[in-house]
Amino acid sequence: MTPRPRRLAVVVKGWPRLSETFIAQELVALEEAGLPLEIWSLRHPTDTKTHPLHDRLQAPVRYLPEYLKDEPQRVLRGLRAARRRPGFATAWRLFRRDYARDRTPNRLRRFGQACVLARELPADTPGLYAHFLHTPSSVARYAAILRGLPWAFSAHAKDIWTSPEWELREKLAPESFGAAFGATCTGVGAAHLQALADTPSRVDLVYHGLDLARFPAPPDRPARQLGDPLRLMSVGRLVEKKGFDRLIDAFALLPGDLNWHWTHIGGGTLKHDLQARAQATGVAERITWRGACDQPEVIAAMRAADLFVLPSRVAADGDRDGLPNVLMEAASQRLPILSTPVSAIPEFIETGTHGTLTADAPDALARALTDIAQTPEAAARMAEAAHARLLAEFQMAPGIAHLADRLRRMMEAAA
Repeated sequence: MTPRPRRLAVVVKGWPRLSETFIAQELVALEEAGLPLEIWSLRHPTDTKTHPLHDRLQAPVRYLPEYLKDEPQRVLRGLRAARRRPGFATAWRLFRRDYARDRTPNRLRRFGQACVLARELPADTPGLYAHFLHTPSSVARYAAILRGLPWAFSAHAKDIWTSPEWELREKLAPESFGAAFGATCTGVGAAHLQALADTPSRVDLVYHGLDLARFPAPPDRPARQLGDPLRLMSVGRLVEKKGFDRLIDAFALLPGDLNWHWTHIGGGTLKHDLQARAQATGVAERITWRGACDQPEVIAAMRAADLFVLPSRVAADGDRDGLPNVLMEAASQRLPILSTPVSAIPEFIETGTHGTLTADAPDALARALTDIAQTPEAAARMAEAAHARLLAEFQMAPGIAHLADRLRRMMEAAA
């Protein structure tokens, strides 16, 4: 009889999620690199579609109580079991200290979910790995303390820039039972976390990169001629940090003789507000809202477009993009890119070389759109350069090899 593999417990916000393809890509690659995984999701899925990539993951998926009131008996069993564990006094002390600084239902839920997780993890679990440094890492940290296991994290964007500094510091310090190590997907994010850690080596820069085996070769794009319609597209959640409100305002400033159409893919809380904004500015007839789409639909739309637009900005609460994978996906199809110099976007796109980066103000976006429409040859050259850079510097394999090695070493140390 084949022995059961010792599975690394992976804690995620929700599974599966259309907007987090980068997590699915990584976990599938880690499995294919020989790491057995078990997924523990804090939330049940809300998307009605999935990506083909999700179907490739072999790991079992378990769901923790999304709200503690929904499964009181399960939570009570977790709390009773936690109180009998040697790590309970430490976990309880750290939770009380956290809760004193953040008296929110979410903080209570984190500890309750951690108790359930600690009780239900298989006895031979060698460690925990959390995607996102805020809530999933809190649950992983408490559960790791209860079980006496090491834990690690992967940080991305919102979790870095909207978490309080005290919480980041404590999750990066061994004396407060912080992570064995952490990875993050941008240079700017890595520098920020390394400055907060007890030692910079606790945080690695690991670009997500792109698994080009999942994408078709770029299409042969006929040269767009002046006067041809300009087919614009964007992919991203309809939230403040994506900047689509300012893009809609920019559309209203475009020259009247420019023939353009914009297709948006993605869901989000601002959908109705943005559709109303498009009506108010007189551009609604030039916009197609496609909603959430799976990855084959996204790539097909990219292959039919002339320009990819992502007007990212820093939101009022500090939230911002990291290095959106969708920019690399656009580059994989040699689709010209217009974006903004926010966060780590310049780590992939050097303006004037691999695409155009402009301020997120509507007038600046309108000028950039007009310039790109009038210089199709330059846009094509930059798209070719972005594709070449993707192939040379932003493929997935090197990052996965490094991450798998660090996770294996963490697991072996716990054996």
